[in-house]
Amino acid sequence: MVASARVPEASSEATRHVMQANRSKNTSPELRVRAALREAGLTGYRLHWKGAPGRPDVCFPGRRVAIQINGCFWHRCPHCDPSRPKTHAEFWQEKFARNRERDARNARLMLDEGWTLLVIWECQLKRDRLAATMARVVAEVRAAGERRLPAHVVDVGAVPAWRLRAVRARRRGRRS
Repeated sequence: MVASARVPEASSEATRHVMQANRSKNTSPELRVRAALREAGLTGYRLHWKGAPGRPDVCFPGRRVAIQINGCFWHRCPHCDPSRPKTHAEFWQEKFARNRERDARNARLMLDEGWTLLVIWECQLKRDRLAATMARVVAEVRAAGERRLPAHVVDVGAVPAWRLRAVRARRRGRRS
């Protein structure tokens, strides 16, 4: 096990309270996904199931499908390019690297055991994208129920690389 870096003192009491309020389970993106799954008639899933590598947020054990809902800030979303904290930059860089390393390790373990992993990013669950994202998730889960799918990872709502570069270039132009 890797020794964790010493957590620096919060820059203010308000920051400390905000960081303490962050949860790892039953987050609002996770609740949105679960509500959409129930609405689509897909019940019988398990939450943070110990039987699946990495204990993903939602598991369908019979279908061998797992859903991991990633927060854009904590897991460094490739779609929306979240900001980085200015204070204690080195600590945060190491923290984010550990999170991404753990995500990659868990994905490898799931693939090795024959699971289909659906990765949903928090930004893909915003009001304007929720329906399209969940339509894709529901289709993948149903397809796995109809026939055994080969193990694979699906980045739900992934934007083509060329479009991502264009969006980031526009954002940089606005920031200047």
